[in-house]
Amino acid sequence: MTYAINHHPSEDSPRLGAMSLHPAPESVPRARRWFRKFIAPYNPACSIDDCALMISELVTNAIRYGRADDPWLVRVEWFREGASLRVEVHNPGFPANVRLRHPDANDAHGRGLLLVDSIAESWHSGPSRFGGTVVSFVVADAWPA
Repeated sequence: MTYAINHHPSEDSPRLGAMSLHPAPESVPRARRWFRKFIAPYNPACSIDDCALMISELVTNAIRYGRADDPWLVRVEWFREGASLRVEVHNPGFPANVRLRHPDANDAHGRGLLLVDSIAESWHSGPSRFGGTVVSFVVADAWPA
């Protein structure tokens, strides 16, 4: 895994941190651990547990639905936007494949975006600036205004 962290955020560069993960199951708990470590110095007022859970769901989806002919990585970035926290998860999948599902009670999969939808202030999916797909969520009031 590679990572970068911006210890001195400015108005020009609101990115607080980023990580690149291999598309493998062990990357899901790694994403949670690294996010917790990287976000801690910024003392957000929002639930880190909720954010880590949503990141887990989106990284799981990114690994499951990412498609590329060449080796690829899942990229996670997080930004401070005023009082809000925005997290983006990028993969080389197709944006049209991202959709909110309503699984039956006995379905083993399909709840990731439903969970994000219920916890986050908002979420969005579309084409990634890196190519492929980005799914992002916003947590309002992550910091005092």
